[in-house]
Amino acid sequence: MIQISIRHLRYFDALAQHGHFGRAAEACAISQPALSVQMKELEEILGAPLIERGARQIRLTAIGEAFALRARDILRSVDELANLARAAHGPLTGRLRIGVIPTIAPYLLPRLIQALSARFPDLDLRPREAVTQKLVEDLIEGRLDIALVALPISEPSLVEHPLFSEEFVLVRPEADADRPVPYPETLRTMRLLLLEEGHCFRDQALSFCKMSPSVSRDLMEGSSLSTLVQMVGAGIGVTLIPQMAVDIETRTAPVAVARLRDPRPSRTIGLVWRRSNPLSGQFAGLIDLLKEVARPGQDITAV
Repeated sequence: MIQISIRHLRYFDALAQHGHFGRAAEACAISQPALSVQMKELEEILGAPLIERGARQIRLTAIGEAFALRARDILRSVDELANLARAAHGPLTGRLRIGVIPTIAPYLLPRLIQALSARFPDLDLRPREAVTQKLVEDLIEGRLDIALVALPISEPSLVEHPLFSEEFVLVRPEADADRPVPYPETLRTMRLLLLEEGHCFRDQALSFCKMSPSVSRDLMEGSSLSTLVQMVGAGIGVTLIPQMAVDIETRTAPVAVARLRDPRPSRTIGLVWRRSNPLSGQFAGLIDLLKEVARPGQDITAV
C-alpha cells in the first residue's frame, strides 16, 4: 500500500506556495507532468481532492488548505531534525536557503555567495530574492533558513542580528549637481521617485521625508532601484538609494549623487533566522564573515 511520503508533502507545499504547476515543478527541479502525477497519487492516497485545476492556475480546495497547513508543520519539523544532525557535525554543510531583499541582493549577494562557497565548500546555497514580508513569512514557515533584511523585524519567533548600517543618498539629474542639497521638507514638494509598495526601503524613504503612505500615491513608482535611477537620469524627478547601490546604479546614468543634510537617513542591515532552528549557533558564526563581505568599497558602519 502506497503511503504519504515526505516527497509528496514537499511537492504539494511547492504547489500550494506557487499556485501554478509550472513554477512549482521548476522549484522542485522536476517536470510538470511528473509533479502532476505525484499530486494525483497524493489525492488518491487521501481519497479527497486537494486541488482545483484551472487553465492558468490552481486553487486549493478546503481540504487542500487544511492539508497545506499541516504539511508545512511536518516539513518544518523534518527540516529541523536534519538541521539538528547537521549541527552535531560542526561546520555548515548541505542546503542553506538564503533570503535577500531586492535593495541588497544585486550589490551584496554575489560576494556573499562567493565567500560562503569558499569558507564552506560542502554548502548547497539556495538564494531567493523577495520583499521583507515574504521573506519573514517563509522563515516562519520553514521555507528559508536565514535572511538578509533591514532591521528591525520585531517578530518574536525570529532572531535578529545587526551587521552594519548605511546611509541613504540623494540621486538627482546631472544638471542639478551644483544646487544646494534640499531639506527633507523640500523633498516632499519635489517629484520623488519611490519603489513600489511592499518594499521596506520605500517606507524608510517616506519616513525621512515625513510623508504618509496615503500621500505617496501621487508619487511616481518603479520596480527596482535601477529603474528609479534611470528615470532620474531622464529628468523625471529625484530619488533616494542606499549607499551600497551607488557604484552599480549610477555608472550608466547621467545623474549626480549628494549626501543629505543631517540628520542623515540610514538603515541597519541584519541577519535573521528562526529562534528554534538547531543551526542557530552556526548562523551566529556567520556574522563576522558577513560583515567582512559587506566592507569592501562600501561606506558602511559595522554594528
